[in-house]
Amino acid sequence: MTINGQNTIGGSNETVIKKARHVSTSTADLISFGKTHVTRGINRLTEGILSNGKGSFVEYEGGSRLLHFTSGIGVTSLGQLESITLHRPYLELVERLLPFMPHSSLDSFFWTSGSEAIEAAIEMCDGCHQKRDHLSEGTYPRRPIMPGVVCMPYPYWHQHGLPSSMPSSVLVSQSLYQLDLLAQQASPKDTAAIIIEPFLGEGGYVQAAPEFLQGLRELCDKHGMLLIIDEVQSGFGRRGKFFNIKYRGVRPDIMVIAKLCIPFFVMICAYSPPWCRPQGLANGYPLSGVVSRKDLTNKLQPGTLGGTYADNAIACAAAIAVADALIEENIIFNVRVRSADLFGALEELRADPTIAPYILDVRGTGLMVAVEFTSPCSPGAQFDPVTKKDSPKTLA
Repeated sequence: MTINGQNTIGGSNETVIKKARHVSTSTADLISFGKTHVTRGINRLTEGILSNGKGSFVEYEGGSRLLHFTSGIGVTSLGQLESITLHRPYLELVERLLPFMPHSSLDSFFWTSGSEAIEAAIEMCDGCHQKRDHLSEGTYPRRPIMPGVVCMPYPYWHQHGLPSSMPSSVLVSQSLYQLDLLAQQASPKDTAAIIIEPFLGEGGYVQAAPEFLQGLRELCDKHGMLLIIDEVQSGFGRRGKFFNIKYRGVRPDIMVIAKLCIPFFVMICAYSPPWCRPQGLANGYPLSGVVSRKDLTNKLQPGTLGGTYADNAIACAAAIAVADALIEENIIFNVRVRSADLFGALEELRADPTIAPYILDVRGTGLMVAVEFTSPCSPGAQFDPVTKKDSPKTLA
């Protein structure tokens, strides 16, 4: 889909949209699709497509009616429409998003209920490689850090305690050196994965240089580790592309997704108020996803992955509607247009001599935009080139 000659969704052409909107109709086709694209780590007790649930009974396409002993893993005390099985919303959501994956190898999906997606990705690594250690590069900890996870500095001058004028190549080289050194000390044979946000979210809206991401890919290939890309905040159009890792020339082994694009989202001083928080993949319904390669997820034992509210049919149905709106309403194209407006306005402020001394940086892409203010008491303030000692201490 194009407007004024511009691609509006980040895909190659309209064929992508047609593929995304294709929905299998027959039960047999859906079951076959599920066997191909649903991670083996989910333990499905019943072969079939769940169609309805009432009280203690569930019904499947084809007419089967079964007594459901687990009650949605013990949560649907008044009756339910959840089961450890396949259902149409789960599979149709996979169909919608499959054409937009940043690499064709990402074809095995697990939908879970939100914050534990990172944890599920790490568990997936453990199941695939039988390794227990992990290295984290600037990933927002959506759950408390698990044992065996070591955090490393992002290639950003603040995190290295260096002047802001330090060239990106130096920061990248230093970060990769430290990471390689740690990987050797921790024993590469015991390290399962490196996990990174390609665009740092809660840490200040910082873009990882392509050469840094490529260096991580090379390090993972060298030591037999998996590369997990966290696109929870930066994916689904918020930066003007469907998934930004696709445009960095790096192939993920596992990708974590969740929060979908909203019309306007700006970060001020690494903080965003509740009314400005990004909406989820299912526009408020708890849903996230872990996408990987089928050759990896086939190594998982059934039952490795799961969760009380994982695969929620209502959340999956909501996500289908959101994905359709993203395409039909040209949201990503609108992000690019609004981004140009926003940066224009911010640069005007930056050019104002009465305001400029208090603005250290304006950065980001799309509608993931940060304005960093100077502050005499902030970490690394001694390196801020425009720090004023009389700046309010609470400014940033």
